[in-house]
Amino acid sequence: MTTAINPNAAPAPAPKAVNKRKRALTILALVVVVAAIAWTLWYLLVARWHESTDDAYVQGNVVAITPQTAGTVVSIGADDGMKVVAGQVLVQLDPNDARVAYEQAAANLANTVRQVRGLYSAVDQNHAEIAARRVAVDKARDDVKRRSGLVATGAVSAEELAHAQDELTAAEAALASAGENLSRNRALVDATTIQDQPQVAAAAAQVRAAYLNLQRMSIVAPVSGYVAKRSVQLGQRVQPGTTLMTVVPLEQVWVEANFKETQLAKMRIGQPVELHSDLYGKDVRYDGKLVSLGLGTGSAFALLPAQNASGNWIKIVQRVPVRISVDTAQLKDHPLRLGLSMHTDVNIRDQDGALLAAAPPAKPLLTTDAYARQLAEAEARIDQIVRDNLGHRG
Repeated sequence: MTTAINPNAAPAPAPKAVNKRKRALTILALVVVVAAIAWTLWYLLVARWHESTDDAYVQGNVVAITPQTAGTVVSIGADDGMKVVAGQVLVQLDPNDARVAYEQAAANLANTVRQVRGLYSAVDQNHAEIAARRVAVDKARDDVKRRSGLVATGAVSAEELAHAQDELTAAEAALASAGENLSRNRALVDATTIQDQPQVAAAAAQVRAAYLNLQRMSIVAPVSGYVAKRSVQLGQRVQPGTTLMTVVPLEQVWVEANFKETQLAKMRIGQPVELHSDLYGKDVRYDGKLVSLGLGTGSAFALLPAQNASGNWIKIVQRVPVRISVDTAQLKDHPLRLGLSMHTDVNIRDQDGALLAAAPPAKPLLTTDAYARQLAEAEARIDQIVRDNLGHRG
C-alpha cells in the first residue's frame, strides 16, 4: 500500500538547533569585539604608559667594620641580626700597649711645655743681661774718656788708660755676646705662644696620634643598622683593613631593576614606581622613584666581559640596571632585606625628567660623625696637659 504526497502541504519548520548556534556565534563575536575594544582602550590609556619587570632585587649599603690599627680582640659587642647605633662599640681590642704609648706621649708633651717655658724665661733673662751689659759699656767708655784727658797731664798713666780701654773692649764683647744669645733664643719663640710653639706643636701631634690609637682600640659602628656576617672571634689578632663584621642600614635600601633595553626609551629620572615584594605579596605596596638609569649593561661591567667576535654570535636582548628609591616611612612599617625579589612597575607618562643627572650632588650623600668625638677628646686632653704645665704663663 502506497501513501500519496500532498504537493500543497506546508514545509517543515527549521530546526531550533540552528538558531541557537547562530545566536551563540553572534554573542561570541560581540564578546571578542568588546574585549578587543576594551584591550585597545586599556593599552592606549594605561598599558603603554607603564614598563614593568620581575628582574628586580633589593640592594643596600653593606658597611664593613674594620680595625684601623692592629690588636687582639678581647670583647665582641654585637652578633648577627642585632640592632646597633652609630658610635656603639662593636669590637674591643687589647688597649694596654696603646695606653702606654699615650702616657709616654703625654709625658713628653708636659716636658716640652716646661722646656719651652724655659726658652721664654731665657729671652727675658737675655733682655736683663743686655741692659746690664750696656751699663757696663757706658761706664767703661766714660772711664776711657776721662783717663784719655788726664794722660797728657801725668795724672793718669798710659798703662791705666790701656787697662780702661781693655775693659771697654771686654764690655762691648760681652754686650755683643748677650745680643747673639737673645737673637738665638728669640728665634725659637718669636711670634708664638707656648701653645703654638713648634716644639710644643710637634709633641702635641704625638699625643694626638697616640690618643687616637688608644681610642681606636674600641671599634665603633659608623652607622646605625643591623649586624650581619660576623666573622671575628675572641683572642683573634686582627690587622688594619680586616673585615670583622658588616652593618646594614635597612632604612637606606633601594631596588635595582634590570629592564630590557627595549623598555628604556621613555624612562626618565623622577618617574614614579610601584613596587611589590615577594616577601609581603600584593597586599603591601611600596612607592618608589626612579633615581638613575644604568650607564651600561651587566655584561659590560662584568669581570670577564662577553666577547661576541665569533661566527656563532646570537643577538640577545640586553638588560640595564635601573636604580629606584623606596619611601623610608614604608620601609619602617615593612622592612626589606638585601637580595629580596621585587616586582617593579614604572609609570612613564611624565616625560619631563632627564635621562642623566644634570649636576653633581650639592653635599655628600652619606656621612658619619662616629669618629669626630675621638679627635675632640684628643684636643681636650692636649689643652689640659698644656695648662697643667704652663705655670704662671698663659
